[in-house]
Amino acid sequence: EKEKNMSDAIFQFKVTLKEIQPPIWRRFQVRHGITFRDLHNTLQVVMGWWDYHLHLFQYSQLLITDDTTLAEWGEEGLRDDTTPLNKLLRYEGASLTYEYDFGDSWQHELVLEAMLPEEATAVYPRILAGERACPPEDCGGVWGYEQFLEAIRDPNHEEYESYREWIGGAFDPEAFDLDKVMRQFREGVYWRGELV
Repeated sequence: EKEKNMSDAIFQFKVTLKEIQPPIWRRFQVRHGITFRDLHNTLQVVMGWWDYHLHLFQYSQLLITDDTTLAEWGEEGLRDDTTPLNKLLRYEGASLTYEYDFGDSWQHELVLEAMLPEEATAVYPRILAGERACPPEDCGGVWGYEQFLEAIRDPNHEEYESYREWIGGAFDPEAFDLDKVMRQFREGVYWRGELV
Protein backbone atom coordinates (compact mmCIF):
# COMPACT_ATOMS: atom_id res chain seq x y z
CA GLU A 1 0.00 0.00 0.00
CA LYS A 2 1.13 3.51 -0.67
CA GLU A 3 2.36 5.67 2.16
CA LYS A 4 -0.28 8.25 3.00
CA ASN A 5 0.20 11.95 3.57
CA MET A 6 0.74 12.29 7.31
CA SER A 7 -1.69 15.20 7.43
CA ASP A 8 -4.13 12.29 7.51
CA ALA A 9 -3.76 12.45 11.25
CA ILE A 10 -6.41 9.95 12.32
CA PHE A 11 -5.67 6.23 12.38
CA GLN A 12 -8.64 3.88 12.10
CA PHE A 13 -8.00 0.41 13.50
CA LYS A 14 -9.90 -2.82 13.59
CA VAL A 15 -8.94 -5.03 16.52
CA THR A 16 -9.98 -8.69 16.61
CA LEU A 17 -9.41 -11.16 19.43
CA LYS A 18 -7.66 -14.16 17.87
CA GLU A 19 -8.84 -17.79 18.04
CA ILE A 20 -12.44 -17.08 19.01
CA GLN A 21 -15.41 -17.72 16.71
CA PRO A 22 -17.59 -15.90 15.95
CA PRO A 23 -15.10 -13.02 16.23
CA ILE A 24 -14.97 -10.45 19.01
CA TRP A 25 -13.90 -7.21 17.33
CA ARG A 26 -13.94 -3.40 17.56
CA ARG A 27 -13.36 -0.55 15.08
CA PHE A 28 -12.01 2.68 16.54
CA GLN A 29 -10.06 5.84 15.71
CA VAL A 30 -7.15 7.56 17.46
CA ARG A 31 -4.78 10.42 16.67
CA HIS A 32 -1.71 9.23 14.76
CA GLY A 33 0.77 10.86 17.17
CA ILE A 34 -0.30 9.08 20.38
CA THR A 35 2.11 6.61 21.98
CA PHE A 36 1.72 2.86 21.99
CA ARG A 37 1.00 3.15 25.73
CA ASP A 38 -1.94 5.42 24.86
CA LEU A 39 -3.03 2.84 22.29
CA HIS A 40 -2.88 0.17 25.01
CA ASN A 41 -5.06 2.33 27.28
CA THR A 42 -7.51 2.86 24.42
CA LEU A 43 -7.64 -0.87 23.63
CA GLN A 44 -8.42 -1.65 27.26
CA VAL A 45 -11.49 0.58 27.06
CA VAL A 46 -12.72 -0.45 23.59
CA MET A 47 -12.32 -4.15 24.32
CA GLY A 48 -13.56 -4.06 27.91
CA TRP A 49 -10.44 -5.30 29.71
CA TRP A 50 -9.59 -3.90 33.15
CA ASP A 51 -5.83 -3.28 32.75
CA TYR A 52 -4.87 -5.73 35.49
CA HIS A 53 -2.05 -7.35 33.53
CA LEU A 54 1.06 -6.76 31.45
CA HIS A 55 0.89 -6.20 27.72
CA LEU A 56 3.03 -5.91 24.61
CA PHE A 57 2.76 -5.03 20.96
CA GLN A 58 4.64 -6.87 18.24
CA TYR A 59 5.15 -5.19 14.89
CA SER A 60 7.05 -7.38 12.46
CA GLN A 61 9.89 -8.65 14.71
CA LEU A 62 9.84 -5.58 16.94
CA LEU A 63 8.55 -5.66 20.52
CA ILE A 64 6.95 -2.52 21.94
CA THR A 65 6.18 -2.63 25.65
CA ASP A 66 7.19 -1.11 28.98
CA ASP A 67 10.87 -0.95 29.86
CA THR A 68 10.46 -3.44 32.77
CA THR A 69 9.05 -6.13 30.47
CA LEU A 70 11.78 -5.47 27.89
CA ALA A 71 14.44 -5.83 30.61
CA GLU A 72 12.90 -9.01 32.04
CA TRP A 73 12.63 -10.62 28.63
CA GLY A 74 16.12 -9.49 27.68
CA GLU A 75 14.68 -8.34 24.38
CA GLU A 76 15.54 -5.48 22.12
CA GLY A 77 12.54 -3.32 21.57
CA LEU A 78 10.91 0.05 21.94
CA ARG A 79 9.33 1.60 25.00
CA ASP A 80 5.59 1.97 24.53
CA ASP A 81 5.41 5.17 26.60
CA THR A 82 7.79 7.10 24.31
CA THR A 83 7.12 5.59 20.87
CA PRO A 84 4.39 7.29 18.79
CA LEU A 85 2.27 5.22 16.42
CA ASN A 86 3.30 7.30 13.41
CA LYS A 87 6.96 6.40 13.95
CA LEU A 88 6.24 2.81 12.88
CA LEU A 89 2.85 2.67 11.19
CA ARG A 90 3.20 4.28 7.77
CA TYR A 91 0.64 2.66 5.50
CA GLU A 92 -2.92 1.40 5.42
CA GLY A 93 -3.13 -2.34 5.89
CA ALA A 94 -0.25 -2.44 8.38
CA SER A 95 -0.95 -5.03 11.05
CA LEU A 96 0.45 -5.77 14.47
CA THR A 97 -0.27 -8.03 17.41
CA TYR A 98 -1.35 -6.83 20.84
CA GLU A 99 -0.98 -9.34 23.67
CA TYR A 100 -2.71 -8.71 26.96
CA ASP A 101 -2.16 -10.82 30.10
CA PHE A 102 0.84 -13.08 29.55
CA GLY A 103 -0.84 -15.82 31.64
CA ASP A 104 -4.13 -16.00 29.72
CA SER A 105 -2.30 -14.76 26.61
CA TRP A 106 -5.07 -12.85 24.88
CA GLN A 107 -3.79 -12.21 21.35
CA HIS A 108 -5.39 -9.40 19.39
CA GLU A 109 -4.80 -8.63 15.73
CA LEU A 110 -4.72 -4.91 15.00
CA VAL A 111 -5.07 -3.70 11.43
CA LEU A 112 -4.60 -0.07 10.44
CA GLU A 113 -7.62 0.16 8.13
CA ALA A 114 -7.42 3.83 7.18
CA MET A 115 -5.46 7.04 7.62
CA LEU A 116 -7.97 9.87 7.59
CA PRO A 117 -8.16 13.64 7.93
CA GLU A 118 -9.23 14.82 11.35
CA GLU A 119 -12.90 15.76 11.63
CA ALA A 120 -13.28 19.16 13.26
CA THR A 121 -16.19 18.15 15.47
CA ALA A 122 -15.01 14.64 16.39
CA VAL A 123 -13.58 13.70 19.77
CA TYR A 124 -10.76 11.16 19.73
CA PRO A 125 -10.32 8.39 20.59
CA ARG A 126 -13.69 7.26 19.35
CA ILE A 127 -15.32 3.90 18.79
CA LEU A 128 -17.25 3.25 15.59
CA ALA A 129 -18.44 -0.35 15.83
CA GLY A 130 -17.91 -3.68 17.48
CA GLU A 131 -19.43 -7.08 18.08
CA ARG A 132 -19.69 -9.44 21.05
CA ALA A 133 -18.62 -9.11 24.65
CA CYS A 134 -15.05 -9.14 25.88
CA PRO A 135 -14.24 -12.31 27.83
CA PRO A 136 -14.04 -11.85 31.61
CA GLU A 137 -10.62 -11.10 33.09
CA ASP A 138 -8.71 -14.11 34.43
CA CYS A 139 -11.00 -16.73 32.88
CA GLY A 140 -8.07 -18.78 31.57
CA GLY A 141 -7.55 -17.55 28.02
CA VAL A 142 -9.35 -18.88 24.95
CA TRP A 143 -9.73 -22.42 26.34
CA GLY A 144 -10.95 -21.16 29.74
CA TYR A 145 -13.42 -18.82 28.08
CA GLU A 146 -14.89 -21.69 26.05
CA GLN A 147 -15.27 -23.74 29.26
CA PHE A 148 -16.89 -20.75 30.99
CA LEU A 149 -19.41 -20.22 28.16
CA GLU A 150 -20.28 -23.91 28.07
CA ALA A 151 -20.97 -23.89 31.82
CA ILE A 152 -23.07 -20.71 31.99
CA ARG A 153 -25.26 -21.82 29.06
CA ASP A 154 -26.32 -25.00 30.85
CA PRO A 155 -28.08 -24.74 34.23
CA ASN A 156 -27.37 -28.46 34.75
CA HIS A 157 -23.59 -27.99 34.29
CA GLU A 158 -21.69 -28.75 37.50
CA GLU A 159 -19.87 -25.40 37.27
CA TYR A 160 -22.98 -23.36 36.40
CA GLU A 161 -23.61 -21.88 39.86
CA SER A 162 -19.95 -21.19 40.72
CA TYR A 163 -19.33 -19.43 37.38
CA ARG A 164 -22.49 -17.33 37.72
CA GLU A 165 -21.42 -16.33 41.20
CA TRP A 166 -17.89 -15.57 39.96
CA ILE A 167 -19.15 -13.37 37.11
CA GLY A 168 -21.68 -11.63 39.37
CA GLY A 169 -24.87 -12.89 37.72
CA ALA A 170 -25.65 -13.17 34.04
CA PHE A 171 -23.13 -12.87 31.21
CA ASP A 172 -24.20 -12.29 27.61
CA PRO A 173 -21.38 -13.18 25.20
CA GLU A 174 -23.24 -11.43 22.37
CA ALA A 175 -23.57 -8.09 24.19
CA PHE A 176 -21.59 -5.06 23.12
CA ASP A 177 -22.49 -1.56 24.29
CA LEU A 178 -21.13 1.08 21.90
CA ASP A 179 -22.69 3.92 23.90
CA LYS A 180 -21.01 2.76 27.11
CA VAL A 181 -17.57 2.87 25.46
CA MET A 182 -18.29 6.33 24.01
CA ARG A 183 -19.35 7.49 27.47
CA GLN A 184 -16.15 6.13 29.02
CA PHE A 185 -14.09 8.07 26.48
CA ARG A 186 -16.10 11.26 27.07
CA GLU A 187 -15.78 10.92 30.84
CA GLY A 188 -12.11 10.02 30.64
CA VAL A 189 -12.52 6.59 32.17
CA TYR A 190 -9.16 4.90 31.79
CA TRP A 191 -8.42 2.14 34.24
CA ARG A 192 -5.12 3.57 35.46
CA GLY A 193 -6.46 7.10 35.43
CA GLU A 194 -4.39 8.06 32.38
CA LEU A 195 -6.15 10.10 29.77
CA VAL A 196 -5.18 9.59 26.16
